[in-house]
Amino acid sequence: MKQEYTISLFTEDHIGILGQVTIILTRRQINIESFTASESAVKGVYLLTIVVTTTSELIDKVAKQMEKLVDVLKVFVHTSDQIIYQEIALFKVPTKGMMSGNIIDHIVRSSYARILEVTPEFIVIEKTGSREEINELLGKLEPYGVLQFAKSGRVAITKQVKELNSYLKEMDEANLNGRNVSEVLN
Repeated sequence: MKQEYTISLFTEDHIGILGQVTIILTRRQINIESFTASESAVKGVYLLTIVVTTTSELIDKVAKQMEKLVDVLKVFVHTSDQIIYQEIALFKVPTKGMMSGNIIDHIVRSSYARILEVTPEFIVIEKTGSREEINELLGKLEPYGVLQFAKSGRVAITKQVKELNSYLKEMDEANLNGRNVSEVLN
């Protein structure tokens, strides 16, 4: 049975890792629903957060393949109930339709969003939340005209803090002691 998985991939900063990861997913005909890259808590180590929908059997195979890549330090796979996650979206709507009455105030407050900028031509609204919450706000704004809409990929942290923090601490200590990060993994 297919379900949504979040892959947390820790890597060193090397060119080409995204291409290699994409090839692994493409060969298994797994579509990337969301992708985010950022620094991690360990200096020199980056976190790629990838959201896919597939089977548990296939996600296990993909994670093992990804861990074999030279630049990949560690791969974690989590279901949505094992992580805390958010996305961010920006909406640009025309000022004219939104300024009559309390429409803008009501929509922004009821959606727990915030206004970033107001000009005579447009208003920029920011919403942080789940994909469903962002889509709900988009639906509320569409009748007034959405000039632009942009959404980030998922940003996630695990609920199993000890597991991840222990791993990152080992990597950090290895860097401080002059050992190569890959030595810690073996």
